[in-house]
Amino acid sequence: MCWDISLHTDIEIVKKTFSKLRDERKKVDYDYRYFENVQAITFPGYPIIYKDKESQDLGLVEMEWGVLPTYIQDPKEQDDRRRSMVNIRSERILADGKSYWHRLKDQRCLIPVSGTFEHRKVHGWKKKVPYYIKDKNREIFYIPGLYQWHESVDQDGRSQKVGSFGMLTREANTIMGHIHNDGPNKGRMPLFLSPELEQKWLSATDDENLTPIFNYEVPDLSLECYPVYTLRGFPNRPDGKLRYDPYPWSGLPLLGQDGPTQLSFF
Repeated sequence: MCWDISLHTDIEIVKKTFSKLRDERKKVDYDYRYFENVQAITFPGYPIIYKDKESQDLGLVEMEWGVLPTYIQDPKEQDDRRRSMVNIRSERILADGKSYWHRLKDQRCLIPVSGTFEHRKVHGWKKKVPYYIKDKNREIFYIPGLYQWHESVDQDGRSQKVGSFGMLTREANTIMGHIHNDGPNKGRMPLFLSPELEQKWLSATDDENLTPIFNYEVPDLSLECYPVYTLRGFPNRPDGKLRYDPYPWSGLPLLGQDGPTQLSFF
């Protein structure tokens, strides 16, 4: 399950990729240190590109990561359920007509990221090793998602429209399978797409157009993957570098050392 993403590249780049993009953000001057490692567990606000279901226009706006299950009233139960809705299994969107995601399939968005994080279990190591994963050729790339709007009441009693989104995942490719190799959702990865399919995700008009998107598997060699220091808590790195910078773990085996081949992506 992907619970950690990073956006440390100027978000203004998206306006060069998507023409006629309405900027609906309330805050446009970001402190990118905040986005160095965004963790889904806190349902953070995050800038996403969404396609309006009615007008078909594209907008750039902050939404909360983790689709809010509005059908649950108890706040604790709602939060517990929401943590399972930060990620969306892409296989279910079309195949399961009764799923919540099938109902949202026309409310599509793209999540701009500089990269994502995932943890690797290493035999004989007490703690898992975090890895940073990015598109080798792009400063910002876009992970498909689904979104919804709901009404919320602020501290002053005023009603406001709030958006929330979930990130699409799929079965891992080879390198991501070696990294995300443990836990109840092991063997999953974000649905990384080609630039052409990212655009198609927003422009698709029927289910038939969505099928090639869900079936796409990003080539291993299109990704850059390397270990980083830590993601949880706020311990200082011994070298003083940023969270997404490579960290040389002493004695860390190569990816795939337990399989038939050795993989090195450094």
